[in-house]
Parts: sequence; C-alpha cells; structure tokens
Amino acid sequence: MALRVGVIGGGQLARMMVPAALELGIDIRVLAEGPGMSAALAATAEGDYHDLDTVLAFARDVDVVTFDHEHVPQDVLRALVDAGVAVRPGPEALAVAQDKITMRERLSALGVPVPDWAAVRDAAALQAFLDDHGGRAVVKTARGGYDGKGVRVVSDPADVVDWFAAVDEAAGDQALLVEELVPFRRELAQSVARRPSGEVVAWPLVETVQRDGVCAEVFAPAPDSAGRLADAAEDLAVRVAEALGVTGVLAVELFETDDERILVNELAMRPHNTGHWTIDGATTSQFEQHLRAVLDLPLGSTGVHAPAAVMVNVLGGPADGDLAARYPAALAAFPEAKYHFYGKAPRPGRKIGHVTVTGDDLDDVTYRARSAAAHFDD
Repeated sequence: MALRVGVIGGGQLARMMVPAALELGIDIRVLAEGPGMSAALAATAEGDYHDLDTVLAFARDVDVVTFDHEHVPQDVLRALVDAGVAVRPGPEALAVAQDKITMRERLSALGVPVPDWAAVRDAAALQAFLDDHGGRAVVKTARGGYDGKGVRVVSDPADVVDWFAAVDEAAGDQALLVEELVPFRRELAQSVARRPSGEVVAWPLVETVQRDGVCAEVFAPAPDSAGRLADAAEDLAVRVAEALGVTGVLAVELFETDDERILVNELAMRPHNTGHWTIDGATTSQFEQHLRAVLDLPLGSTGVHAPAAVMVNVLGGPADGDLAARYPAALAAFPEAKYHFYGKAPRPGRKIGHVTVTGDDLDDVTYRARSAAAHFDD
C-alpha cells in the first residue's frame, strides 16, 4: 500500500521532510507557493494555499495533508475536512497556533503556566497593563509574526501606534497581545510527537539562544536540566499535545524564570527550528517522526547518539560569493560537522542553513559547531 503525504508550504521544513520520506518509502508531495522555494525538489504543485480549489485539487491524491507552516486559513482547513481529507494537525488544533491570543486563552483555560497577558485594542488598555507591570511589556501581533517579527518590547503605547492603526482597519474582532516582560534565566524548548491513536513520545529538553528574536543556537540536551526540570517540561508538553488534540510534532517554547518556574512562550504544531538537531543527534528525527505521526504509524525512538549535540544556524550567509565557494574550507576544517543548507539565497538575518555537531564534551562540541558555521558568515 502506498503512503502518500501532501505538505502545504514549500519552505525548508518541507524540504527536510523529503529525506525522511524517501527512507521510509513515503510518496511525499508539496504544494509550493511559487517557483524557487526551498522544497522545490519535491514540489508537485504550485499555487496559493489561500485558494480552496487549489488546495482541494492538491489534496485529492494524497492520504493525509500536513503543513510546513500554520498559515492556511481556517475556512480552507475545514473545507478539506468536509471533503473527507485527513488533515493533521486538524483545524481545531491549528487555530491555537495561528492566533497568539487564542493560544493564551486556551493555555490559560488548561491551567498551563504562561506569562501574565491581556488582549488590548487601544492605547488606554495598553497603558493600564504597563502601569500594572513595571512600565515595560512585550507586545505581539496576534497573527503572522515569526523570527522576531511582530514582537516589540514597549514602554509607551506610542511604540505600537502603527499596529493599533492596523487593528482598527482590520475586519472582525482584532487585538494585540501584551505580556509581562518575564525575567528569565534562559529559553528552553520541548518537542513531542503525537499520533491520532494517542501514542506520544518526547525528545530531550533543549536550551535555545536567540539573537534579535531569531533562534541562533540549540544545545541538546539542555545543560543542567536532568531531573525535575526535564520531567516538568515533558509532562507540560505532553499535556498540551493531548488537550489540544495535536497530531504530528509539537514544539513548546519555554522560559525558565529566575525563580525556577517554566512558562510557555509559544507553540508550533510542526517540525521546528529548535528540533533540527534531531536529524543528526537522535535515533528518529523530528521530520521522520512527523511523517510517522500524521500517518498514524508507530513512533520511533527519541534516544540520542551522543551526550551532547549543538546546532548553530547560519544566519545571513556570505556577503560576497555563494555558499558553495565556502564548502572546501569548512568541510576540510570540520569533517565531523553535519551541514544542512536550504537552497535559499544569502540575505542579512535570513536562516539559510544550519550546522550540527555531536560528541561527548559540550564545550568542545559547541566550539566546533560555532566554528564550522562561521565559515559561512562574514
């Protein structure tokens, strides 16, 4: 029996599902937004994922539809379900990932620890929140933000006057999300995978480092996290996955606070940058696991290959020349490193690839991963 998975979105996450699909003998098909996308090598269709006819035509010949991103509109998702298409994760789960205010409402209702927050629709409401939270806060657009976009630290409503203007012009009940500025020791991420029949597995908790709102480095497992912290993070992520009915990979981004609590920052219902280390550092990568999960196949082991794995993103890339010109020096200097590039042109701040190194000593692994990635930056 053929196993056919359709992926909506042609970015690097779809691209990285391809090797896992090939190894498992899965027929993977991609609906890319246009030519030249990262996953162009697997694109079987091009078109607008907002257009119902385009999406229905793409889904006609696959067993299950999954996603490279969370941006497919709810009316399209529900029309797919009504047409008898297996959509994983489903519309109800994706609604939580698509809107940060909905996410905060659902998590709060579940008793999941999150930063203090409010939905604000005007400057007066934001000023009241600032007054109650030390004069500074984080404001986020409810939809569409990623990699630091749609996020601002503010001390005055004037700092987001343009966003309020956009909210006023938007159709429907729109608002901005404001959250307390959390005093945290570090950022963590917990990834789990869940299949429709209920099986759930978890990878080790990882520590993440952000630069300008973009994930720059991931340390797996998170240093000094064994025991209570790791157990609590896994229990929390499993609880969220089960309560929201997530199918596939769920990445839960966390704050470890100065007073030793963990708070949920964001959710992603797909493979996630904080899990890229699993390609080379775990028995089952997040990409293979996602495919297994959405097809309701038994999930793979999440055991690790070495005591330490460090992933460093290549952000921006060389200012002059192309990536290929950097290969000889990098591959010769660090032959143990695993290099992954996404078929994207260099551009300041853009994620164009990542490097992973595994080994026994965290300091040594970190040095080698950073040095290998540095060959591709100017």
